[in-house]
Amino acid sequence: MYLAIKEYGENEIIINKSRFITYINRVTTEAEAVSFISKIKKLHYNANHNCSAYIIGEDKLHQRANDDGEPNKTAGIPMLEVLRKNNLTDTVCVVTRYFGGIKLGAGGLIRAYGNSVATAIKKIGIIEKKKMQIIEVEIDYSQIGLVDNKLNDYQVITKRYLEKVYYSFQIDIDKTQIFIDDLINVTNNQIHYIIKDINICEIAIDN
Repeated sequence: MYLAIKEYGENEIIINKSRFITYINRVTTEAEAVSFISKIKKLHYNANHNCSAYIIGEDKLHQRANDDGEPNKTAGIPMLEVLRKNNLTDTVCVVTRYFGGIKLGAGGLIRAYGNSVATAIKKIGIIEKKKMQIIEVEIDYSQIGLVDNKLNDYQVITKRYLEKVYYSFQIDIDKTQIFIDDLINVTNNQIHYIIKDINICEIAIDN
């Protein structure tokens, strides 16, 4: 299980006449992240700064931050820290700044870039990505009531009525063995099941 931004999004805030425009997107590789950053830089080629940060991978091994000309550690790192604070991965963000004539100082810049990303995340939302195991189950018609009643806490994706009844269950991968044990117990081992593919399920969460 890991968290990512819900979808691509943008947000703009004004701080002491400087425009801070945040672009945030989902990516799965560093190449995608670098390409996204390059795209925003080209879009705002005349901006004073296009600062960036990203975290990639379920293990969050790939993390980068760039101040793009702002004083050291006043832009990219604060942006990266917001991603970390929200436990996000597979996420890239760019904050474009158009200077408004009033200097913010190091502390002001850190707050401005951090708040820019935090506000964008709040606006767009976060999803939880979970690995789900697909298990196909074949039962006799006489077992329908038993299975439906005893296993109703598990998610059924499809249910087909043919010569027998065929279920496709989607199970949290960490609960696969528990489900199989429940299935065997409920049917007294009079059951046929096949462990199929692993799906990535996305669930919107409050942030």
